[in-house]
Amino acid sequence: MGKYVIKEAKTGFKFDLKATNGQIIASSQIYKSLRSCKKGIASVMANAPDAGLEDQTAEGFEKVKNPKFEIYPDKKGEFRFRLKATNGQIIAVSEGYKTMKSCLNGVASVRKNAPDSPIIDPVPAAEK
Repeated sequence: MGKYVIKEAKTGFKFDLKATNGQIIASSQIYKSLRSCKKGIASVMANAPDAGLEDQTAEGFEKVKNPKFEIYPDKKGEFRFRLKATNGQIIAVSEGYKTMKSCLNGVASVRKNAPDSPIIDPVPAAEK
C-alpha cells in the first residue's frame, strides 16, 4: 500500500503520494495550511480512481471531461501527467517519464494507491 507524505515547505504544506516501493508517483502544489493540504489529498482520493485519461501527446486528441489525467510532453521531451479534479483544478502532478508506458504505469499506480493510502502528517520543525 502507498502513503501520502505531507511535508512542511517555506510557504505552507505539500504532499507526495508514494507507491509501496517508496517512489513518489504524484505531488501536490504548496497549500497555505495543513487543513487545505489534507483537503487536496481528499480530492485526489475521490477523483483518481474514476478519472478519465486524455492523451495530449496524440495528434487531434479527444478531450475528456473532468476529473481526468492529462498526459502531456514536457520541455525535455519526457511524458508527464497531471490529475484534474471535477472543477478542473490541478490536484496532483507527476515527475517526467522517458516512455509513455512508464507514464501510463504511473497513472495506474495513482489510481491504485490514491483511494485508501494512509496520510503521514509532517514532523513539526521543533521535533526534527
